[in-house]
Amino acid sequence: MTDAPVRRWLLEQHRADRLLCLVLDSQNEREMRQRWLKSCRYEQYASVYGETAVAELADTGPFLFTFDQPDDRRLDALLDRPDSHWGWFASLGKGDLKAWVRHWQERLIIGARPHQALYRFHDNRVLGRALEHLPVEALPAYLGPAISVCHWQGAHWQVTDNPAPGNCPVPDTPPWLQLPMPDEQAMEIRLANAHRFLLAGHVQAYSALACVQDPQIWIRERLTQAQAWGWLAPERLEFLLIQSLHTPNLAPHWQARPEETPEEHFDRVYQLSKSWNGETP
Repeated sequence: MTDAPVRRWLLEQHRADRLLCLVLDSQNEREMRQRWLKSCRYEQYASVYGETAVAELADTGPFLFTFDQPDDRRLDALLDRPDSHWGWFASLGKGDLKAWVRHWQERLIIGARPHQALYRFHDNRVLGRALEHLPVEALPAYLGPAISVCHWQGAHWQVTDNPAPGNCPVPDTPPWLQLPMPDEQAMEIRLANAHRFLLAGHVQAYSALACVQDPQIWIRERLTQAQAWGWLAPERLEFLLIQSLHTPNLAPHWQARPEETPEEHFDRVYQLSKSWNGETP
């Protein structure tokens, strides 16, 4: 494993008089984020979730940091472990940081209420899959003001240049949301979204759960059950998470019956739960 390709890319972008930018996963890299915050000027960083509809999640959301030198020593700890999915790099035109933040804020929320999710653009695996499948003509709408990006792609550093950097409107049907997704990556994204959903709307019960067992293991078990039942649609998954959170041992009627489709199974359990909760006769 060598960092020579990414260091060469950083040097090339610097020599081209471009702004170097680190896209950092703040949720899993809190200590690293704090280190960068303490050593950056105010105009050199931005929280992507700040000043958006999910501003309450800003502390766990991605941060963008610009830096001046390609040999910045703060990079060493990240380049030593590229496979830990801490984020990726981009180069921008001077003064384009704010425009790039707006670019991702406009692409951040997926779907309509109440079944919305957050697009994890800061995950190098999500970025890599998009860049692997998107046609060249779709790159400007995806990368926006970014001139070039460099990310860890499984076993090597991958560089992608934007053919037309600039501010682009969000397509009516963003092609990066239509890509097939590997099962492992889909599970990780569902885990992150489920975690945020419970923090945002059920924090007390979720905190109580975390006192007695690992919440990540608990969520993974619920997601595995949802996948087995065919309940991965947002409204079904949210129903299963909420009910499981307040009723650890689900009643026998929750089990699927022979010859029952996922739709029939969900409708039966949903109606029974509403009835037993006094919401319907």
